[in-house]
Amino acid sequence: MSVPLTLLGLIEREPSHGYDLKRDYDTFFGRGRPLPFGQVYSTLGRLARDGKVVISDVEAGDGPDRKRYVITDLGATEVDAWLTEPVEPEPHLQTVLFSKVMLSLMLQRPAREYLDTQRAAHMRRMRELHQIKKGDDLIEALLADHALFHLEADLRWIELTVARLDHLAQLVRR
Repeated sequence: MSVPLTLLGLIEREPSHGYDLKRDYDTFFGRGRPLPFGQVYSTLGRLARDGKVVISDVEAGDGPDRKRYVITDLGATEVDAWLTEPVEPEPHLQTVLFSKVMLSLMLQRPAREYLDTQRAAHMRRMRELHQIKKGDDLIEALLADHALFHLEADLRWIELTVARLDHLAQLVRR
């Protein structure tokens, strides 16, 4: 999962403090694996250094000052490119695939088009794997079968998600 790109997407949705970003990340993407505060702030520092976010204002608080981060054009361009490119089809890609669908909906981007693109990428990979199975190498065939089963599960998930996109969009938009 790409933590920097996910945080950028959350900042594009609305300018946010680090604490708010951690809360939203953990709520939507960190199920069972919350993001450490240190990782949030080190990632924000790198994003600022690289010109992808800027600090819009600083508020005094009980503890350290609270900085509100805003995405730059460079950051928004990177999020847009990431959300439109399919993930390399492979087993266990659900976390990235799920994150891209959720952020697309949060940012009111065409999640259905992304899922169509992803479905096509999966189908291409499945055709390649079926060619591998035609060979005489049993180990290669077993590995291809393993990958095919995962891709088939992903395709079922994609179809189910497409059918639920409208309802999911209502849940994630503020």
